[in-house]
Amino acid sequence: MNNLIFATNNQNKVDEVRAVLGEIFNIITLKEAGIDIDIPEPHDTLEANATEKSKTINSLTGKNCFSEDTGLEVEALNGEPGVQSARYAGESGNFENNMEKLLTNLDPFENKAARFRTVISLILDGKEYFFEGICPGKIISERKGNQGFGYDPVFIPTGSDKTFAEMEMTEKNKFSHRKKAMEKLIHFLNTYYGKDQD
Repeated sequence: MNNLIFATNNQNKVDEVRAVLGEIFNIITLKEAGIDIDIPEPHDTLEANATEKSKTINSLTGKNCFSEDTGLEVEALNGEPGVQSARYAGESGNFENNMEKLLTNLDPFENKAARFRTVISLILDGKEYFFEGICPGKIISERKGNQGFGYDPVFIPTGSDKTFAEMEMTEKNKFSHRKKAMEKLIHFLNTYYGKDQD
């Protein structure tokens, strides 16, 4: 089984990715790889932040790795919080405060349309590849559910009447932006390794 380092310290994200990739690839976390760093996300695009993380880990380890950056993009707020999703209400990364700020800022608007967008940066044998996943939906003003993390309690994906936080992982993965990006990654890896073994 091929090994891939996932450049994150977020166990929730690791769990989501392993639920998708676990039977095909051995996903190694930063902790399991013996890496104890917080990689900065200083850039103004998801793509650049994902690259920052994957290139940092690749340069440290020389190993194949991938990273992702995800943002909640709210239409009426001109795409906010976007790349600042984890730090919307400050550098502490407190999602309760982030949600509160989001709901306050969005309150004057009738348009509640939003989307989650994930960008994956994969560094494989020295080359970088990008994969994107988008989940459209809307923001609700009342928190519902206690599953998931981040903005999940106030986001309902298009095609459902439940928030992400009201869904088990298998149901969330039917809609998930991260799952969509991961499926593109899986297809690429299967093709890549399939050709590699011919």
